[in-house]
Amino acid sequence: MFKSKAPEKEKDAVAKIAEVVASTIEEQHSVVEQPSPRREPTTNAATRSCIGSGMSIVGNIECNGPAQVLGRVKGELRASDLLIGDGAEIEGSVIAQDLTICGRVKGTIRAVRVKLQDGGSVEGDIFHRSLSIDENSLFEGASRRVENPTDLPSADAKGLQEDKQTSTLAPYLHRIETPVATDWSETTAEPKH
Repeated sequence: MFKSKAPEKEKDAVAKIAEVVASTIEEQHSVVEQPSPRREPTTNAATRSCIGSGMSIVGNIECNGPAQVLGRVKGELRASDLLIGDGAEIEGSVIAQDLTICGRVKGTIRAVRVKLQDGGSVEGDIFHRSLSIDENSLFEGASRRVENPTDLPSADAKGLQEDKQTSTLAPYLHRIETPVATDWSETTAEPKH
């Protein structure tokens, strides 16, 4: 019988391919089995301070990290990232970097990013860099885009006064300076016949 060397070469080639495939599978498998590096906690994962739904606070609150309000607050409220939850009521100034309002705020808001959502309600002025209002939310007041909304309020109040003076409506805004007292009993006109 005649033996060809071709089947032996084919067997060698198949064996080499099998070796390469096996080693590739081992490498991929070993990469998958390696444990992922341990993540260190970051400041973004900080615990959120919370004012519960059964709480009512009168006074100023300052939180250096993120906060969530579900209850009632009467006074100034400051936090870096603030969520005013559904059912929460705030009466006073609110100052934050990121502010999400699902509850009710009555007062001035100063925040870089303000979001009114899920039926949130604001009655007062909003100084912001970015403002978004969902269609089911309510906003009564004035909004003003400013570069640094969390800065001192006196600068913005001064700016508002300057706007009123330079406005085309300025003559009408300052038209009545002092009320004139009128004594109707002395100036009643007698009908002429």
